[in-house]
Amino acid sequence: MANKNWKKEFYILWSGQAFSVLSSSILQMALIWHLTATTQSAFVLSMASLAGFLPSAVLGMAAGTLVDRVNRKIVMIVADLFIAAVSLILVVASWNSELPIWLIIVVLAIRSVGTAFHTPAISAVTPLIVPTKELTKCAGYTQSLQTVGYMVGTAFAGILYPIWNISSMVFLDVIGALIATGTVIAIKIPHLEKPELTKVKTSFWQEMKYGYVALRQAKGVFDLVWIASAFMILYSPINALFPLMSLDYFRGTTLQASLAEIAFSIGMLVGGIFLGILGGIKNRGIGIPFSIALMGASIAISGLLPENGFWLFAFFCITMGLSVPLYNGPVTALMQEKILPEYLGRVFGLYGSMASFAMPIGLLISGSFADSVGVNKWFLLSGVLIIGIAALCLIIPSIRVIDKEVK
Repeated sequence: MANKNWKKEFYILWSGQAFSVLSSSILQMALIWHLTATTQSAFVLSMASLAGFLPSAVLGMAAGTLVDRVNRKIVMIVADLFIAAVSLILVVASWNSELPIWLIIVVLAIRSVGTAFHTPAISAVTPLIVPTKELTKCAGYTQSLQTVGYMVGTAFAGILYPIWNISSMVFLDVIGALIATGTVIAIKIPHLEKPELTKVKTSFWQEMKYGYVALRQAKGVFDLVWIASAFMILYSPINALFPLMSLDYFRGTTLQASLAEIAFSIGMLVGGIFLGILGGIKNRGIGIPFSIALMGASIAISGLLPENGFWLFAFFCITMGLSVPLYNGPVTALMQEKILPEYLGRVFGLYGSMASFAMPIGLLISGSFADSVGVNKWFLLSGVLIIGIAALCLIIPSIRVIDKEVK
């Protein structure tokens, strides 16, 4: 369905998203530091994290169903403006007094509702603009933009937080949302007719079921979604445990802990650029297990390092980051290719929900394990299990030959 001007449309769309990611990263990090400085409470930070992902996880497929029912362009515009308007509540609240902690948590939760609609909408819009054969490369460019936005946003937040107030950073976020909205308005996005709506009147819940049926029919993608959930349970706690590895196990400094995070981001950026330029490994039935195995091996070897091995750990942080876009890009592109466009909102909504719910499960398991036997042993165990998931991908026929699966 892509037109000859697809590159222009794609770059306009994602240039706006880059501004939005940048401004949102600045505000998000500023709020985290504000909560840390104000409360110094791990419980409050945990509640803020929960508020930031739980609504979008719960709404997932329901939000995706609505995305498929209406004009996706309008969904993206409304979601961006909704998130910005909710953020302005913080500006009003901070005029005459300090920001209440409860209000920040509520705002984070309501912003997550907007994200629940925006994320599946933009994922479902991309294959309407981009030719099928270019989807993997465009996923690499997208990953690179998001990584740069996060890295630069985090750095800017560190510079601006001591000299600016939260209100100023909220205004930056609003400006980013307005730029993103403007770019969405500027491009042409095809409007899809939904077959089940045109032939027979169906309920909202029936349409949600149709999305699941569409996913089931794409056997390789369906199996890959469950593999991805298992992978996320093991992978998601790793970033949260980076500081413990750097500070407690390797007995490093806060600077070294920051360097480990930066090394991971650099790896993600390099991986995204590689994917964008070359398209990654051509056979994705092999490329996806390879990226999972690369992540697993890097984590497992990190768990085997001696206590004076921080700099080797930093190197493996780069290879961990490198594997992320090499995994995410092909998985996203396969879903966009193998699922009919009219069902993509629902499928991406379900995928996002499964990934989001996997995170707290992984954190709960890893936290108790790491506290009792050591964070390095968790790295070793989870790395070995992730390598096992990579092997499982090669064993499952539908994933091994996924590039041959007919849409």
